[in-house]
Amino acid sequence: MTPAAELLLETARELRAGQPVPSPCISICRLDADSGLCEGCFRTLDEITAWSGMPDAQRRVLWLELERRARGGPG
Repeated sequence: MTPAAELLLETARELRAGQPVPSPCISICRLDADSGLCEGCFRTLDEITAWSGMPDAQRRVLWLELERRARGGPG
């Protein structure tokens, strides 16, 4: 597991503990050419762009997806 994935999963655990919904950005901003996902936060470019306008409920749903991606789950 990459250090970025480990950091994302650590933050996801805190999110479930009832903390405010943080941005998944860890300032490693490179899109993987094969997957189309950011190598740091595992979001697509569309998800990154939409983040600032998302309500917290939608952010929490996206965090669940990011956690799955960080674990290497199926698309």
